[in-house]
Amino acid sequence: MSEFSFVLLYVADAQASGAFYSKLLGRPLVEDHPGFAMLPLREGVMLGLWARDTVEPLAAGTPGSGEIAFSVADADAVAATHADWKARGLAIAQTPTAMNFGTTFVALDPDGHRLRVFART
Repeated sequence: MSEFSFVLLYVADAQASGAFYSKLLGRPLVEDHPGFAMLPLREGVMLGLWARDTVEPLAAGTPGSGEIAFSVADADAVAATHADWKARGLAIAQTPTAMNFGTTFVALDPDGHRLRVFART
């Protein structure tokens, strides 16, 4: 079986989304051209940002219907990340909350994709 290596989000503006994720995650873009941008999430896993109106075949679904999750060490790290992202101006869809799997919060990217940060309990 092939290794998982790529997450792709359909976005309104690939360059704006590329700049957003590069700044948020502190990672450089490795591709940036009209309609597409890409950066590493971690070793061997890339995040692609493809302009929704240029995807072939045409993508179904609504804008902002994806979610990327980031695991952190503990509830304190969830709270610290929440404070940092809120200070950066990210829209927060869910403040830090204890759920059955752990502590989590959800922010939104410019297209409304959900960015979940969580620590398992």
